[in-house]
Amino acid sequence: MKFTTKKLVTLALLSAIAYLVMLFTNWTPVGAAPFLVYDPKDAVIVIGGFIYGPLAVVMMSAVVSLTEMFTVSRDGFFGLAANMLSTCTFACTAVLIYRIRKNLLFAVIGLAAGVICVTGVMMLWNYLAVPPYRGWPREQVAPMIIPVFMVFNLIKSGINAALAVMLYKPVKLVFEKAGLN
Repeated sequence: MKFTTKKLVTLALLSAIAYLVMLFTNWTPVGAAPFLVYDPKDAVIVIGGFIYGPLAVVMMSAVVSLTEMFTVSRDGFFGLAANMLSTCTFACTAVLIYRIRKNLLFAVIGLAAGVICVTGVMMLWNYLAVPPYRGWPREQVAPMIIPVFMVFNLIKSGINAALAVMLYKPVKLVFEKAGLN
């Protein structure tokens, strides 16, 4: 990816949109794990990745996650690490597969693979990282792996994948007309 001023500004704009989407549309669906929060920022980030590539995903994820950590998160570096890991796993997987052949089929396959990968990675992350971070015994976290962490990540990433599929084409067309791709 060649970093022109136009691309950097566009990535900053996409990051700001992702942050605002996170800020105004987040909610906590799981009472047993209050640190699990749904927001659709990953849909914005994966669209940016489809347009600019996997490095753009990492850059946008870092900007949004750091901004979130310093403004609204109560989870500090744990939340930052979880956000980065989750977003990059989902979006980079989708983008790398989409880059094989840039069409709807490969976008859907990439997003489906992203859903599967992020669900597995976040189940492992929550099993390994939640006990020391929250001070919970692993025996308390282990029964939550499938009914809480797996279900939450499947739903969260599934919704974000569907949003990305619905919004990608219109966003790409706007970017093309504005000369931003």
